[in-house]
Amino acid sequence: MSALSALVDVRPLKDAPFRRLWLGSTGSQLGTQMTATAVMLQLWHDTGSTVWTGAVGIAHVVPLVVVGLLAGSFADRHDRRRIVLAATAAQLVVSAALVAQALAGGIAPGALLVLVFLQTTAGSVGGPARRTFTAALLEPRHVAGGFALMGMSFQLAVLLGPALAGLVAGTWGVAGCYLVDTVSFLGSLYAVWRLPVLRAERTDAPTRGTWATGVHDAVDGLRYVARHPLVRAAFVVDLAATVLAMPVSLFPALNDERFDGAPQTFGLFAAALAGGGIAANVVSGTFTRRGRPGATMLVGAICWGVFLAVAGAVQSGWATLLFLALAGASDTVSVVSRGTLVQTVTPDAYRGRVAAAELAVGAGGPDLGNMRGGVVAGLTSPTAAMVSGGLACVVVVGALATRVRELRSSRVSETAVGSGG
Repeated sequence: MSALSALVDVRPLKDAPFRRLWLGSTGSQLGTQMTATAVMLQLWHDTGSTVWTGAVGIAHVVPLVVVGLLAGSFADRHDRRRIVLAATAAQLVVSAALVAQALAGGIAPGALLVLVFLQTTAGSVGGPARRTFTAALLEPRHVAGGFALMGMSFQLAVLLGPALAGLVAGTWGVAGCYLVDTVSFLGSLYAVWRLPVLRAERTDAPTRGTWATGVHDAVDGLRYVARHPLVRAAFVVDLAATVLAMPVSLFPALNDERFDGAPQTFGLFAAALAGGGIAANVVSGTFTRRGRPGATMLVGAICWGVFLAVAGAVQSGWATLLFLALAGASDTVSVVSRGTLVQTVTPDAYRGRVAAAELAVGAGGPDLGNMRGGVVAGLTSPTAAMVSGGLACVVVVGALATRVRELRSSRVSETAVGSGG
């Protein structure tokens, strides 16, 4: 394998609509990560409780699972561009409300979680439709590269967002973070507004569907996930890595323990995870071209759990950040491989609904995991919560690897990956 073939493919950026979408999404995701960090800081400042910081997960997971699954069916029946425009506009309005409450001196923790719930609901409406844009805009041979770029965009936002949020919050308060997020939605709105009409090509579904039809479609998609052994196993790996081991709600307490609670270092925890992820994305060709997504996913998920357990066990703050970076790299290997596996074995008729399920699990799982981490830390300690979560992930993924042989032996050719979208 040549050095160049190991690097991420940037050819999709030659397509103007995709380039605008990528830039708009990058800016919006950066603002969203700053808001997520600011909410954690505001709750921790007001309550000093890991249970409250972990409760952010509940405010996220309900709309992500319930609304997101129904939105997958909705996106298969209507103009996806208009859906995303409306959803992004709603997110902008809620973001402005976050600015207003911060400037007014803050609101009750429960009320803050309501705003988080509303913003997540709006994002969940547009999420499945937005996920289809890459495959709709790019030629089949560039779709895999487009998804890799979108993944890198997210990782860059996760890397820079919390660090910038720490600096902005330390200078202008959390209101500054919320304001950046509000402005960032304008760029995303412009990029989506410039897109052409992007209606689904489903021929078996009427344009107008009832809620009952949407529920039926969502359930049908979940049945497919449950009965397909490889897809089901991929979802279990995702849930094990997130619900059992996600450490983000522990970062405020770990920052207090290992860096004396400085707001400037708080953002480094999430930045370390994202930094490792970006490093893995930059050299993603080293594992995406292997053609063994199942085995690669398993190795990445096991390493994720091991490195998180070590990060929780060490007492040095800088050593914690190092192992978090290694965990972030492992997570990216697992996530990219899992996406490749699911997309290539799922027939086109189910991809929209399976994508909605992926979004619900991929976003809802971490929120449940953050809630778990906060509760366990409240009952024991942040160290115990992080170590036990990492080890639990290793046990579950290891058991799955021994029971599902086809997961270890599955192969996907580079051509299939590129055309699978």
